[in-house]
Amino acid sequence: MLSRRKFIRNVALGGGGLLLGAEAFGNFVIGKKPKVIIIGAGFAGLTAAYKLHQRKIDFVILEARNRIGGRVFSHTIDADEKLVVELGGEWVGNSHKRMIELCDEFKLTLFDNYMNSRLIYKGEYFDKGKWGFSAAWEKKFEQMKADYRKLSDAGAKKLDKIDFWRHLVNNGCDGKDLELKELLDSTDFGESLRHVSAYAAIAEYADSDNTNEMDKKIKGGNDRLAYALKDAIGEDKIKLQHKVQKIEQGAKVKVTCTGGQVFDGDFIICTIPTFSAKKINWIPALPADTQLAMNELQYARINKNASLYSERFWKDESFDLVTDMPGHYFYHATKDQPSKKGVLISYAIGDKAPVVATQTDTWRADMINMSLKPAFGDTKQLLVKQEDYYWGADEYSKGAYAMYGVGQWFGIRPILLRPFLRTHFAGEHLSDAWQGFMEGAIETGEAAAALIK
Repeated sequence: MLSRRKFIRNVALGGGGLLLGAEAFGNFVIGKKPKVIIIGAGFAGLTAAYKLHQRKIDFVILEARNRIGGRVFSHTIDADEKLVVELGGEWVGNSHKRMIELCDEFKLTLFDNYMNSRLIYKGEYFDKGKWGFSAAWEKKFEQMKADYRKLSDAGAKKLDKIDFWRHLVNNGCDGKDLELKELLDSTDFGESLRHVSAYAAIAEYADSDNTNEMDKKIKGGNDRLAYALKDAIGEDKIKLQHKVQKIEQGAKVKVTCTGGQVFDGDFIICTIPTFSAKKINWIPALPADTQLAMNELQYARINKNASLYSERFWKDESFDLVTDMPGHYFYHATKDQPSKKGVLISYAIGDKAPVVATQTDTWRADMINMSLKPAFGDTKQLLVKQEDYYWGADEYSKGAYAMYGVGQWFGIRPILLRPFLRTHFAGEHLSDAWQGFMEGAIETGEAAAALIK
Protein backbone atom coordinates (compact mmCIF):
# COMPACT_ATOMS: atom_id res chain seq x y z
CA MET A 1 0.00 0.00 0.00
CA LEU A 2 1.21 3.51 -0.74
CA SER A 3 2.13 5.48 2.37
CA ARG A 4 0.12 8.63 3.02
CA ARG A 5 2.97 10.86 1.85
CA LYS A 6 3.65 8.87 -1.31
CA PHE A 7 -0.01 8.75 -2.23
CA ILE A 8 -0.42 12.52 -2.63
CA ARG A 9 2.61 12.66 -4.88
CA ASN A 10 1.16 9.86 -6.99
CA VAL A 11 -2.12 11.76 -7.28
CA ALA A 12 -0.26 14.89 -8.37
CA LEU A 13 1.26 12.89 -11.20
CA GLY A 14 -2.10 11.44 -12.18
CA GLY A 15 -1.21 7.93 -10.97
CA GLY A 16 -2.66 5.61 -8.39
CA GLY A 17 -5.25 4.24 -10.80
CA LEU A 18 -7.32 7.45 -10.60
CA LEU A 19 -8.52 9.30 -13.68
CA LEU A 20 -7.68 12.87 -12.82
CA GLY A 21 -9.53 14.87 -15.41
CA ALA A 22 -8.08 13.58 -18.63
CA GLU A 23 -11.48 14.15 -20.25
CA ALA A 24 -11.25 17.82 -19.31
CA PHE A 25 -8.58 18.39 -21.93
CA GLY A 26 -10.51 16.89 -24.83
CA ASN A 27 -11.81 20.16 -26.27
CA PHE A 28 -8.76 22.25 -25.57
CA VAL A 29 -6.76 23.71 -28.45
CA ILE A 30 -3.21 22.36 -28.35
CA GLY A 31 -0.62 25.15 -28.29
CA LYS A 32 -2.92 27.75 -26.73
CA LYS A 33 -2.38 28.44 -23.06
CA PRO A 34 -5.54 28.18 -20.95
CA LYS A 35 -7.07 30.67 -18.56
CA VAL A 36 -7.82 29.32 -15.09
CA ILE A 37 -10.38 30.56 -12.57
CA ILE A 38 -9.28 29.80 -9.00
CA ILE A 39 -11.97 29.83 -6.34
CA GLY A 40 -10.59 30.78 -2.93
CA ALA A 41 -7.59 32.87 -1.83
CA GLY A 42 -6.46 30.62 0.99
CA PHE A 43 -3.10 28.87 0.88
CA ALA A 44 -4.32 26.29 -1.64
CA GLY A 45 -5.62 28.92 -4.04
CA LEU A 46 -2.64 31.25 -3.68
CA THR A 47 -0.04 28.52 -4.20
CA ALA A 48 -1.96 27.15 -7.18
CA ALA A 49 -1.91 30.67 -8.62
CA TYR A 50 1.81 31.05 -7.92
CA LYS A 51 2.56 27.83 -9.80
CA LEU A 52 0.48 28.99 -12.76
CA HIS A 53 2.15 32.41 -12.63
CA GLN A 54 5.56 30.74 -12.84
CA ARG A 55 4.38 28.88 -15.95
CA LYS A 56 2.93 32.07 -17.46
CA ILE A 57 -0.60 30.64 -17.45
CA ASP A 58 -3.31 33.28 -17.04
CA PHE A 59 -5.62 33.09 -14.02
CA VAL A 60 -7.87 35.04 -11.69
CA ILE A 61 -8.63 34.29 -8.04
CA LEU A 62 -12.17 34.83 -6.74
CA GLU A 63 -12.38 35.21 -2.96
CA ALA A 64 -15.61 35.65 -1.00
CA ARG A 65 -13.98 37.16 2.10
CA ASN A 66 -12.68 40.72 2.34
CA ARG A 67 -9.16 39.39 2.97
CA ILE A 68 -6.78 36.76 1.66
CA GLY A 69 -5.51 33.79 3.67
CA GLY A 70 -8.75 31.86 4.18
CA ARG A 71 -8.51 29.85 7.39
CA VAL A 72 -5.09 31.34 8.08
CA PHE A 73 -6.11 34.31 10.21
CA SER A 74 -3.31 36.28 11.89
CA HIS A 75 -4.49 38.97 14.30
CA THR A 76 -2.60 41.83 15.97
CA ILE A 77 -3.97 41.74 19.50
CA ASP A 78 -1.75 44.58 20.79
CA ALA A 79 -0.66 47.10 18.18
CA ASP A 80 1.63 49.04 20.53
CA GLU A 81 3.55 45.92 21.51
CA LYS A 82 3.20 44.39 18.01
CA LEU A 83 1.88 41.14 19.45
CA VAL A 84 0.40 38.82 16.82
CA VAL A 85 -1.65 35.69 17.47
CA GLU A 86 -3.06 33.09 15.13
CA LEU A 87 -6.83 32.76 15.28
CA GLY A 88 -6.64 30.25 12.41
CA GLY A 89 -3.94 27.95 11.03
CA GLU A 90 -1.05 27.88 13.49
CA TRP A 91 1.49 25.09 13.21
CA VAL A 92 4.37 24.57 10.78
CA GLY A 93 6.10 21.23 11.25
CA ASN A 94 9.71 20.36 10.65
CA SER A 95 8.45 17.88 8.04
CA HIS A 96 6.40 20.51 6.16
CA LYS A 97 8.81 20.73 3.25
CA ARG A 98 6.88 23.05 0.92
CA MET A 99 5.89 25.49 3.66
CA ILE A 100 9.50 25.80 4.75
CA GLU A 101 10.75 26.11 1.16
CA LEU A 102 8.28 28.91 0.41
CA CYS A 103 9.26 30.75 3.58
CA ASP A 104 12.90 30.49 2.54
CA GLU A 105 12.06 31.67 -0.98
CA PHE A 106 10.20 34.75 0.28
CA LYS A 107 12.69 35.38 3.10
CA LEU A 108 10.15 34.85 5.87
CA THR A 109 11.53 33.94 9.29
CA LEU A 110 10.20 30.85 11.05
CA PHE A 111 10.05 31.09 14.85
CA ASP A 112 10.70 28.06 17.01
CA ASN A 113 7.22 27.25 18.31
CA TYR A 114 7.91 24.02 20.21
CA MET A 115 5.96 23.65 23.47
CA ASN A 116 6.64 21.78 26.74
CA SER A 117 3.32 20.47 27.97
CA ARG A 118 1.96 20.63 31.49
CA LEU A 119 -1.22 18.98 32.77
CA ILE A 120 -4.16 19.78 35.00
CA TYR A 121 -5.97 16.56 35.81
CA LYS A 122 -8.62 16.06 38.49
CA GLY A 123 -7.76 19.34 40.17
CA GLU A 124 -4.00 18.71 40.36
CA TYR A 125 -1.29 20.53 38.40
CA PHE A 126 1.65 18.61 36.94
CA ASP A 127 4.67 20.53 35.64
CA LYS A 128 6.54 19.61 32.45
CA GLY A 129 8.22 16.24 32.67
CA LYS A 130 6.21 15.33 35.78
CA TRP A 131 3.41 13.45 34.06
CA GLY A 132 2.79 11.08 31.19
CA PHE A 133 1.39 7.75 30.08
CA SER A 134 2.23 4.45 31.68
CA ALA A 135 5.37 2.75 30.34
CA ALA A 136 3.23 -0.17 29.16
CA TRP A 137 0.98 2.08 27.11
CA GLU A 138 3.89 4.04 25.62
CA LYS A 139 5.35 0.76 24.40
CA LYS A 140 2.01 -0.43 23.07
CA PHE A 141 1.35 2.80 21.17
CA GLU A 142 4.75 2.59 19.47
CA GLN A 143 3.79 -0.93 18.39
CA MET A 144 0.45 0.38 17.03
CA LYS A 145 2.31 2.90 14.88
CA ALA A 146 4.67 0.20 13.65
CA ASP A 147 1.70 -2.04 12.82
CA TYR A 148 0.11 0.80 10.84
CA ARG A 149 3.17 1.02 8.60
CA LYS A 150 2.73 -2.67 7.67
CA LEU A 151 -0.98 -2.45 6.84
CA SER A 152 -2.22 -3.96 3.60
CA ASP A 153 -4.85 -2.10 1.56
CA ALA A 154 -7.51 -4.37 3.02
CA GLY A 155 -6.18 -3.80 6.54
CA ALA A 156 -6.17 -0.03 6.10
CA LYS A 157 -9.78 -0.03 4.90
CA LYS A 158 -10.80 -2.27 7.80
CA LEU A 159 -9.17 0.10 10.28
CA ASP A 160 -11.01 3.02 8.68
CA LYS A 161 -14.29 1.33 9.64
CA ILE A 162 -13.85 1.96 13.39
CA ASP A 163 -13.28 5.10 15.44
CA PHE A 164 -9.96 5.95 17.06
CA TRP A 165 -11.29 5.69 20.63
CA ARG A 166 -12.44 2.11 19.95
CA HIS A 167 -9.09 1.27 18.35
CA LEU A 168 -7.29 2.47 21.48
CA VAL A 169 -9.59 0.48 23.74
CA ASN A 170 -9.19 -2.63 21.56
CA ASN A 171 -5.45 -2.33 22.08
CA GLY A 172 -5.66 -2.18 25.86
CA CYS A 173 -5.78 1.57 26.49
CA ASP A 174 -7.80 2.17 29.66
CA GLY A 175 -8.13 4.25 32.80
CA LYS A 176 -5.91 7.33 33.06
CA ASP A 177 -4.08 6.45 29.83
CA LEU A 178 -7.36 6.54 27.90
CA GLU A 179 -8.51 9.75 29.56
CA LEU A 180 -5.20 11.46 28.74
CA LYS A 181 -5.31 10.24 25.13
CA GLU A 182 -8.76 11.77 24.76
CA LEU A 183 -7.65 15.10 26.25
CA LEU A 184 -4.42 15.28 24.25
CA ASP A 185 -5.34 13.79 20.89
CA SER A 186 -8.72 15.46 20.53
CA THR A 187 -6.85 18.76 20.23
CA ASP A 188 -5.30 17.41 17.01
CA PHE A 189 -8.60 16.47 15.38
CA GLY A 190 -10.89 19.12 16.84
CA GLU A 191 -13.49 16.58 17.94
CA SER A 192 -13.78 13.61 20.29
CA LEU A 193 -11.74 10.56 19.34
CA ARG A 194 -15.06 8.72 19.11
CA HIS A 195 -15.78 10.71 15.94
CA VAL A 196 -12.47 10.18 14.10
CA SER A 197 -11.50 7.39 11.70
CA ALA A 198 -8.97 5.13 13.41
CA TYR A 199 -6.97 4.92 10.20
CA ALA A 200 -6.82 8.69 9.68
CA ALA A 201 -5.84 9.19 13.33
CA ILE A 202 -3.10 6.59 13.69
CA ALA A 203 -1.65 7.65 10.33
CA GLU A 204 -1.20 11.20 11.58
CA TYR A 205 0.92 10.03 14.51
CA ALA A 206 2.85 7.40 12.59
CA ASP A 207 3.76 9.81 9.76
CA SER A 208 4.54 12.90 11.88
CA ASP A 209 7.62 13.84 13.86
CA ASN A 210 7.75 13.38 17.63
CA THR A 211 6.21 16.81 18.27
CA ASN A 212 3.33 16.04 15.90
CA GLU A 213 4.53 18.91 13.69
CA MET A 214 3.98 21.66 16.29
CA ASP A 215 7.42 23.12 15.68
CA LYS A 216 7.35 26.55 14.03
CA LYS A 217 5.30 29.53 12.89
CA ILE A 218 6.05 32.60 10.77
CA LYS A 219 7.43 35.74 12.43
CA GLY A 220 4.87 38.52 12.12
CA GLY A 221 2.01 36.08 11.48
CA ASN A 222 1.40 33.10 9.24
CA ASP A 223 -0.52 35.34 6.86
CA ARG A 224 2.84 36.88 5.86
CA LEU A 225 3.12 33.99 3.40
CA ALA A 226 -0.28 34.82 1.93
CA TYR A 227 0.80 38.42 1.35
CA ALA A 228 4.15 37.34 -0.11
CA LEU A 229 2.30 35.14 -2.59
CA LYS A 230 -0.09 38.00 -3.40
CA ASP A 231 2.83 40.30 -4.16
CA ALA A 232 4.45 37.63 -6.34
CA ILE A 233 1.38 36.97 -8.50
CA GLY A 234 0.06 40.53 -8.55
CA GLU A 235 -2.71 42.04 -6.43
CA ASP A 236 -4.80 42.68 -9.55
CA LYS A 237 -5.18 38.91 -9.99
CA ILE A 238 -7.18 38.60 -6.75
CA LYS A 239 -10.81 39.71 -6.59
CA LEU A 240 -11.95 40.05 -2.98
CA GLN A 241 -15.62 39.95 -1.95
CA HIS A 242 -16.40 37.91 -5.06
CA LYS A 243 -18.55 35.07 -3.77
CA VAL A 244 -19.16 32.46 -6.46
CA GLN A 245 -22.85 31.81 -7.08
CA LYS A 246 -22.91 29.75 -10.27
CA ILE A 247 -20.49 27.64 -12.32
CA GLU A 248 -21.31 26.60 -15.89
CA GLN A 249 -19.10 24.07 -17.65
CA GLY A 250 -19.09 23.09 -21.29
CA ALA A 251 -16.47 23.68 -23.95
CA LYS A 252 -15.25 26.40 -21.57
CA VAL A 253 -16.23 27.56 -18.08
CA LYS A 254 -18.28 30.52 -16.93
CA VAL A 255 -18.35 31.66 -13.30
CA THR A 256 -20.92 34.12 -11.96
CA CYS A 257 -20.54 35.88 -8.60
CA THR A 258 -23.33 37.12 -6.34
CA GLY A 259 -22.64 40.71 -7.35
CA GLY A 260 -23.30 39.84 -10.98
CA GLN A 261 -19.65 39.74 -12.08
CA VAL A 262 -18.96 37.10 -14.73
CA PHE A 263 -15.61 35.42 -15.47
CA ASP A 264 -14.85 33.16 -18.43
CA GLY A 265 -12.03 30.65 -18.66
CA ASP A 266 -10.91 27.19 -19.67
CA PHE A 267 -10.49 25.45 -16.30
CA ILE A 268 -11.38 25.89 -12.64
CA ILE A 269 -9.38 25.09 -9.52
CA CYS A 270 -11.84 24.99 -6.62
CA THR A 271 -10.03 25.27 -3.27
CA ILE A 272 -12.84 26.23 -0.90
CA PRO A 273 -14.24 24.06 1.92
CA THR A 274 -16.95 21.61 0.94
CA PHE A 275 -19.57 23.59 2.90
CA SER A 276 -19.16 26.48 0.45
CA ALA A 277 -18.50 24.39 -2.66
CA LYS A 278 -21.80 22.51 -2.36
CA LYS A 279 -23.75 25.78 -2.10
CA ILE A 280 -22.65 26.83 -5.60
CA ASN A 281 -25.13 26.28 -8.41
CA TRP A 282 -23.19 23.86 -10.63
CA ILE A 283 -24.40 23.54 -14.24
CA PRO A 284 -24.40 20.68 -15.03
CA ALA A 285 -24.96 19.52 -11.46
CA LEU A 286 -22.21 17.85 -9.46
CA PRO A 287 -22.46 14.04 -9.54
CA ALA A 288 -24.78 12.67 -6.88
CA ASP A 289 -21.97 10.89 -5.02
CA THR A 290 -19.92 14.11 -4.94
CA GLN A 291 -22.85 16.03 -3.51
CA LEU A 292 -23.35 13.35 -0.88
CA ALA A 293 -19.65 13.31 0.02
CA MET A 294 -19.64 17.10 0.41
CA ASN A 295 -22.63 16.85 2.70
CA GLU A 296 -21.05 14.08 4.79
CA LEU A 297 -17.64 15.66 5.45
CA GLN A 298 -17.54 17.49 8.78
CA TYR A 299 -15.15 20.26 9.81
CA ALA A 300 -13.83 20.48 13.36
CA ARG A 301 -15.61 22.80 15.78
CA ILE A 302 -12.74 24.73 17.28
CA ASN A 303 -12.94 27.89 19.36
CA LYS A 304 -9.85 30.01 19.95
CA ASN A 305 -10.06 32.46 22.84
CA ALA A 306 -6.96 34.66 23.01
CA SER A 307 -6.39 36.27 26.42
CA LEU A 308 -3.89 39.13 26.63
CA TYR A 309 -2.27 39.44 30.07
CA SER A 310 -0.25 42.32 31.53
CA GLU A 311 2.54 39.88 32.38
CA ARG A 312 3.61 36.36 31.42
CA PHE A 313 2.85 34.68 34.72
CA TRP A 314 3.48 31.25 33.18
CA LYS A 315 7.20 32.23 32.98
CA ASP A 316 8.32 29.61 30.40
CA GLU A 317 8.12 30.84 26.78
CA SER A 318 7.42 27.27 25.65
CA PHE A 319 4.43 26.90 27.96
CA ASP A 320 1.37 24.89 27.06
CA LEU A 321 -1.14 23.12 29.25
CA VAL A 322 -3.59 20.28 28.69
CA THR A 323 -6.54 20.30 31.07
CA ASP A 324 -9.72 18.43 31.89
CA MET A 325 -11.33 21.83 32.47
CA PRO A 326 -13.69 23.73 30.11
CA GLY A 327 -10.77 25.73 28.62
CA HIS A 328 -9.34 22.37 27.46
CA TYR A 329 -5.93 23.30 26.00
CA PHE A 330 -3.89 26.45 26.68
CA TYR A 331 -0.70 27.56 24.97
CA HIS A 332 1.54 30.59 24.84
CA ALA A 333 0.58 32.28 21.57
CA THR A 334 3.16 35.11 21.71
CA LYS A 335 6.20 32.94 22.23
CA ASP A 336 9.47 34.84 21.58
CA GLN A 337 7.61 38.05 20.71
CA PRO A 338 9.37 40.67 22.91
CA SER A 339 7.06 42.20 25.50
CA LYS A 340 6.20 41.99 29.18
CA LYS A 341 2.65 41.27 28.07
CA GLY A 342 1.71 37.89 26.67
CA VAL A 343 -1.18 35.88 25.30
CA LEU A 344 -2.54 32.49 26.26
CA ILE A 345 -4.98 30.92 23.83
CA SER A 346 -7.67 28.63 25.14
CA TYR A 347 -8.28 26.04 22.42
CA ALA A 348 -11.65 24.36 22.96
CA ILE A 349 -12.86 21.59 20.66
CA GLY A 350 -15.99 19.62 19.84
CA ASP A 351 -19.00 20.15 22.10
CA LYS A 352 -16.98 22.46 24.36
CA ALA A 353 -16.27 24.93 21.55
CA PRO A 354 -19.78 26.33 20.94
CA VAL A 355 -20.41 26.50 24.69
CA VAL A 356 -17.35 28.72 25.15
CA ALA A 357 -18.08 30.72 21.99
CA THR A 358 -21.64 31.70 22.83
CA GLN A 359 -20.91 33.12 26.29
CA THR A 360 -19.94 36.66 27.26
CA ASP A 361 -16.36 37.86 27.71
CA THR A 362 -17.02 38.01 31.45
CA TRP A 363 -18.07 34.36 31.49
CA ARG A 364 -15.03 33.36 29.45
CA ALA A 365 -12.71 35.32 31.75
CA ASP A 366 -14.16 33.53 34.77
CA MET A 367 -13.95 30.14 33.02
CA ILE A 368 -10.32 30.64 32.03
CA ASN A 369 -9.40 31.83 35.52
CA MET A 370 -11.07 28.73 36.98
CA SER A 371 -9.30 26.46 34.47
CA LEU A 372 -5.87 27.90 35.28
CA LYS A 373 -6.33 28.22 39.07
CA PRO A 374 -4.84 24.82 40.04
CA ALA A 375 -1.58 25.92 38.39
CA PHE A 376 -1.42 29.69 39.00
CA GLY A 377 -4.08 30.73 41.50
CA ASP A 378 -6.16 33.80 40.67
CA THR A 379 -4.92 35.42 37.43
CA LYS A 380 -8.03 37.34 36.44
CA GLN A 381 -6.63 40.68 37.65
CA LEU A 382 -3.84 40.35 35.04
CA LEU A 383 -6.26 40.00 32.12
CA VAL A 384 -6.16 43.00 29.74
CA LYS A 385 -8.44 41.90 26.88
CA GLN A 386 -9.78 38.92 24.96
CA GLU A 387 -10.35 38.04 21.30
CA ASP A 388 -12.55 35.07 20.46
CA TYR A 389 -13.10 33.25 17.17
CA TYR A 390 -15.36 30.24 16.75
CA TRP A 391 -14.65 28.38 13.53
CA GLY A 392 -17.80 26.31 13.87
CA ALA A 393 -19.79 29.44 13.01
CA ASP A 394 -17.50 30.63 10.21
CA GLU A 395 -19.65 31.69 7.26
CA TYR A 396 -17.62 29.84 4.66
CA SER A 397 -16.29 26.71 6.36
CA LYS A 398 -18.43 26.01 9.45
CA GLY A 399 -15.31 24.56 11.02
CA ALA A 400 -11.54 24.88 11.29
CA TYR A 401 -10.37 21.94 9.16
CA ALA A 402 -11.79 18.70 7.80
CA MET A 403 -12.33 15.79 10.18
CA TYR A 404 -12.68 12.38 8.52
CA GLY A 405 -15.10 10.18 10.44
CA VAL A 406 -15.55 6.43 10.52
CA GLY A 407 -15.32 4.90 7.06
CA GLN A 408 -14.74 8.24 5.34
CA TRP A 409 -11.01 8.20 4.55
CA PHE A 410 -11.47 5.46 1.96
CA GLY A 411 -15.18 6.16 1.52
CA ILE A 412 -15.76 9.80 0.61
CA ARG A 413 -12.23 11.16 0.24
CA PRO A 414 -11.55 9.49 -3.15
CA ILE A 415 -14.83 10.96 -4.39
CA LEU A 416 -13.91 14.46 -3.22
CA LEU A 417 -10.51 14.14 -4.92
CA ARG A 418 -12.11 13.37 -8.29
CA PRO A 419 -12.26 16.23 -10.82
CA PHE A 420 -15.55 17.23 -12.40
CA LEU A 421 -15.44 18.14 -16.10
CA ARG A 422 -13.12 21.19 -16.22
CA THR A 423 -12.86 21.61 -12.46
CA HIS A 424 -10.04 20.33 -10.26
CA PHE A 425 -10.35 20.42 -6.49
CA ALA A 426 -7.78 21.33 -3.83
CA GLY A 427 -7.63 22.21 -0.14
CA GLU A 428 -6.34 20.78 3.11
CA HIS A 429 -9.24 18.31 3.21
CA LEU A 430 -7.80 16.52 0.16
CA SER A 431 -4.20 16.21 1.32
CA ASP A 432 -3.03 12.69 2.00
CA ALA A 433 0.06 13.38 4.05
CA TRP A 434 -0.84 16.69 5.69
CA GLN A 435 -4.62 16.88 5.93
CA GLY A 436 -5.60 19.56 8.44
CA PHE A 437 -2.33 21.51 8.08
CA MET A 438 -1.36 24.55 6.01
CA GLU A 439 1.15 22.23 4.32
CA GLY A 440 -1.78 20.13 3.08
CA ALA A 441 -3.43 23.16 1.50
CA ILE A 442 -0.18 24.10 -0.26
CA GLU A 443 0.49 20.56 -1.43
CA THR A 444 -2.93 20.12 -3.01
CA GLY A 445 -2.98 23.60 -4.54
CA GLU A 446 0.30 22.95 -6.30
CA ALA A 447 -0.84 19.48 -7.38
CA ALA A 448 -4.02 20.92 -8.94
CA ALA A 449 -2.02 23.59 -10.78
CA ALA A 450 0.28 20.86 -12.19
CA LEU A 451 -2.75 19.27 -13.87
CA ILE A 452 -3.44 22.36 -15.95
CA LYS A 453 -1.79 21.90 -19.34
